[in-house]
Amino acid sequence: MSAPVRITLPDGAVREVARGTTPAEIAAAIGPGLAKAAIAARVDGELRDINRPLEADAQLALVTAKDEADALELARHDYAHVLAEAVQQLFPGTQITFGPSTDDGFYYDFAPKDRPFTEEDLPAIEEAMRAIIRADKPLRREVWPREQLISRWRQQGETFKAEWAAELPEGEELTVYWSGEDWLDMCRGPHLASTGKLDAQAFKLTRVSGAYWRGDQNNAMLSRIYGTGWLNKKQLDAHLTRLEEAAKRDHRKLGQEMDLFHLQAEAQGSVFWHPKGYAIYRALEDYMRRAIKGAGYQEIKTPQLMDVRQWERSGHWGKYAENMFAVPDIVPDGEGTAPKVAADADWMALKPMNCPAHIMVFRQGIKSYRDLPLRFYENGCCHRNEAHGALHGIMRVRQFTQDDAHIFCRDDQVVDEVRAFCQLIDRIYGDFGFKYSVKLALRPEKRFGSDADWDKAEGELRDAVVKAGLATEDYGWEELPGEGAFYAPKLEWHLTDAIGRTWQVGTLQADRVLPERLDASYVGEDGARHRPVMLHRAIFGTYERFMGILIEEYAGKFPTWLAPVQAVVATIVSEADDYARQVAAALAAAGLRVETDLRNEKINYKVREHSLAKVPALLVVGKREAEEGTVALRMLGQERQEVLSLDTLVARLKDEATPPDLR
Repeated sequence: MSAPVRITLPDGAVREVARGTTPAEIAAAIGPGLAKAAIAARVDGELRDINRPLEADAQLALVTAKDEADALELARHDYAHVLAEAVQQLFPGTQITFGPSTDDGFYYDFAPKDRPFTEEDLPAIEEAMRAIIRADKPLRREVWPREQLISRWRQQGETFKAEWAAELPEGEELTVYWSGEDWLDMCRGPHLASTGKLDAQAFKLTRVSGAYWRGDQNNAMLSRIYGTGWLNKKQLDAHLTRLEEAAKRDHRKLGQEMDLFHLQAEAQGSVFWHPKGYAIYRALEDYMRRAIKGAGYQEIKTPQLMDVRQWERSGHWGKYAENMFAVPDIVPDGEGTAPKVAADADWMALKPMNCPAHIMVFRQGIKSYRDLPLRFYENGCCHRNEAHGALHGIMRVRQFTQDDAHIFCRDDQVVDEVRAFCQLIDRIYGDFGFKYSVKLALRPEKRFGSDADWDKAEGELRDAVVKAGLATEDYGWEELPGEGAFYAPKLEWHLTDAIGRTWQVGTLQADRVLPERLDASYVGEDGARHRPVMLHRAIFGTYERFMGILIEEYAGKFPTWLAPVQAVVATIVSEADDYARQVAAALAAAGLRVETDLRNEKINYKVREHSLAKVPALLVVGKREAEEGTVALRMLGQERQEVLSLDTLVARLKDEATPPDLR
């Protein structure tokens, strides 16, 4: 008889059990309530099936639905497998490929036998999935020899699975999961104990799209079916409500309705700003200029095109060239035909980021330790060759402008500079009404710089956030191993919007690599040359993306200081036209963005139209108002109307339109 294994529970209790005992059996021994609630286990930190035998001493934590992150990951993975089984039941001959969980659900890629799937197929697939769930089929793990698994896939005509199994590393354990006795898929797991552990009413198939096998456009086109999956119907309903609200707030829809911007194929991935949209853009620029000036930054402007050799020295060309736009010297032929690239052309590249150019500014002239910190700011226009499928409205574009800054400082100044930035970004996000969380992204596997430099940089960022009071649960503090940039660890600010979505926006990186590669230095107190630390930082991230977030955050109903049109003066009768112009002129003189509506339309029509356009202040004037020098004011979203003198109105709206940092 083999020796028992020692299982240590989270409370420190140790149980000796026979080798091969499952976590489910341990849960049952503890109590019937836990036996019913336990859905999986963490064994030495690894998430595993509840019925997978324990073969050695281990730390064991039983997972229940209260452990929502783990429970959702398991459920969504299982929904993907149930989807695949249902599709093969309904459409014999369909090949299966991959089916992972996602942030809010799951998908599975299929190679249909006869035709691509369409959204008309989804209701029938959903019903087949519910039948599989109600059947409560056991999900059982097995380890198979490589050749046996490859042979099975080939015999069943599963060429995609056979290809993938053949390419898995030699010696890697190949596992399959059975659903009942008649269907299996190759999978690392883990899974729930049976399909009946899923809620048959807590998922919904959402859409169908095309997808290339293994993401390569040279490979076969597959049909991808997406779904959303949750632990119960209440969670699903809440998610669907959020999706409906998100659709109403979609910045692309509102941008068109409010005449803010447009996108078109002739400038793929670049934004055409219309007057109203650009008014918001300029208001954001003005706000940020005031913020950075008060924080001791100096604004600069650097070229968009620089020699490729500069990008080679910085390291960007070696790690980022596929995302950059390069421009060669050309030889015009004077005949009006297409120019030719010179054989010995010098190549230039559109900058994907501003940092190397800021080092070039820093290097002009000798810098002393007394000059530091130097804080350079730029509204820098950059270009990145994002994949067509990654573009998304103004949230993900190819041409964008960053509110970018770089702080050059001494080692002994890093923590104070980072802490000051934390205070600055807190004030700015507060002015826009955002709550946020803070994350520290740590060194990736592929990186520049020594381990000692990375240790120091990570420690400095951690220390500064602690001193700023942000490394707490209240700010969602979290460390993210492996997610830093290739040259520096990174602090990330994640905003939470009005409907609970998060957006990673602000960043700060503590970089000792680029100053070394591009030979930035200052003269220290000892008279020797020293490398500055370079802090890369942004608050909006890009103006384009931040505007998209704001459009969706406010659902187009901007606070008065940001609204593209802050007030409209609408007439009841044509006799009030001259007075309406007088009111508009007084507001414009006070700095407001104001329009008049003198059309020969009923006032209720005008009120409705400007309310739909989300104008914050509607000012109604008729014959009486013109005679008395008053204005009827109705603020957006309010039924009540106030009659004010013109002077009082101007003062009221001037205050409403004052940016929060100037109040």
